[in-house]
Amino acid sequence: MLSSFLMGLVGGQRALTPLAMVSVASARGELPVGEGPLRLLGHPLVAAGAVALAIAEMAGDKQKSAPDRIVPVGLGARFVTSAIAGAALAPRGERWLGAAVGAATAVVSSYVGWRARVTAMERHGQATTGFVEDSLVLASAAAIVRNHGSLGR
Repeated sequence: MLSSFLMGLVGGQRALTPLAMVSVASARGELPVGEGPLRLLGHPLVAAGAVALAIAEMAGDKQKSAPDRIVPVGLGARFVTSAIAGAALAPRGERWLGAAVGAATAVVSSYVGWRARVTAMERHGQATTGFVEDSLVLASAAAIVRNHGSLGR
């Protein structure tokens, strides 16, 4: 469950990065999601679409008109995508628990990340803090997927 929890932390900062990371890893055969609905994550078109949406989210985040991550639609997106990622990272018999852990962690960490970002923006501006946050999110998500097997699932 550690991987699901950690990816939930990432999902609290960027809604689509967890989904994109697990989808790409699954498409490459690095993350076996098995049969059932999660199998769709490994389809190349799903992976490409998830990556495109994650890039669009990161670009949109730098705009002055970008909504706060804690608005209901933002929290909903984080809940859903982190639940899917959390399920994909959980052991087969515990996929529902992995989904719950990922989703709940994403919602809670959204508030923590939002507060930290608002504070940092006062000093460093929206674009600079956004690029730093994007770097941390991407590096963290990649490390979680890469080290998934050694994190004790």
